Amino acid sequence: MIIGLPKEIKDNESRVGLTPAGVRTLSDFGHTILVEKHAGEGSGIKDEEYTVAKGEIVGTADEVWQRADMVVKVKEPVGPEHDRMRAGQLLFTYLHLAPDLKLTQVMLDRKVTGVAYETITNDEGHLPLLTPMSEVAGRMAVQVGAHYMTKPEGGCGVLMGGVPGVLPAKVAIIGGGVVGINSIKMAVGMGANVVVLDNNLDRLRYLDDIFGSRIKTLVSNPYTVQDAIANADLVIGAVLVPGASAPMLVTREMLKTMHKGAVIVDVAVDQGGCIETTHPTTHSNPTFYVEDVLHYCVANMPGAVPRTSTFALTNATLPFAIKLANKGFKDAINSDINLKRGVNTFAGHITYQAVAESQGLPYKSIDELI
Repeated sequence: MIIGLPKEIKDNESRVGLTPAGVRTLSDFGHTILVEKHAGEGSGIKDEEYTVAKGEIVGTADEVWQRADMVVKVKEPVGPEHDRMRAGQLLFTYLHLAPDLKLTQVMLDRKVTGVAYETITNDEGHLPLLTPMSEVAGRMAVQVGAHYMTKPEGGCGVLMGGVPGVLPAKVAIIGGGVVGINSIKMAVGMGANVVVLDNNLDRLRYLDDIFGSRIKTLVSNPYTVQDAIANADLVIGAVLVPGASAPMLVTREMLKTMHKGAVIVDVAVDQGGCIETTHPTTHSNPTFYVEDVLHYCVANMPGAVPRTSTFALTNATLPFAIKLANKGFKDAINSDINLKRGVNTFAGHITYQAVAESQGLPYKSIDELI
């Protein structure tokens, strides 16, 4: 199989879909890996490293997309990448289609086979390809929040851990999954006063067992969310419904109870966000205010630490990329139900039910199509 590795072109996205080790592994299986010139530069990976790993350096993104049977990326196609996709091409990347009707329609019109990292499961029902970037984003959320809480950045001027004689910051984390638990680790480590909200009692018991008296847990409902954010210096949106749009848990009206300069970091923005006032931002222009509350809603947070993120991502994605390349798409998904759950589009149809429901479009099972 010919596998393409283009350079990411989303705003300030410096990750790359494969490390040299990943390229070498696929090459050793007999596949041709086309690497766009300088694709790994943002992650500190030189073209020479890909060459040593038996990758073929090509000069343009157009050539990569034109020649490749399978394109391995990090983020969803944007801008000129829409026109580069072609019928039958296999796209293996984060797609986050539920809130993105335009991209979904492009992929349907062009009959692209879209396998989304974020909906592939494992035998326990977890999301192994989403996990590493959720870990990064969860830890970053607290770092970013602490930065924007400073007065020069427009925040409330509160130090995360306080000092002797002065109370620490109050942090509300909505969601106790992978993003949430990594945010908790960072916030607790920095000495903050942390409350975690989730609608899963078993998850809250688990978090209570791990962190004990260092956190407070609340069952999530409109009343508890309202109360928690009204007292918070930092609110982290860490909610996920696999493949679907995130539920809207914080309304604009709730923001009016927060104090001026409080900070919201909505990690769920990739799936539409869990804050009513959320809209995607970029690393170039990351923040905005609503009701005097600073919002940070960058849709590719891990792109700010690309060296860490690229290697963590390849660790998770490579086994599935190998299976797709070695067996071909149909045999690969027929032999692995977890990989099959990653198929979001095929032959002009939406094949992931949560995406179809989010957009009000028809759904067709991949089993009916192959």
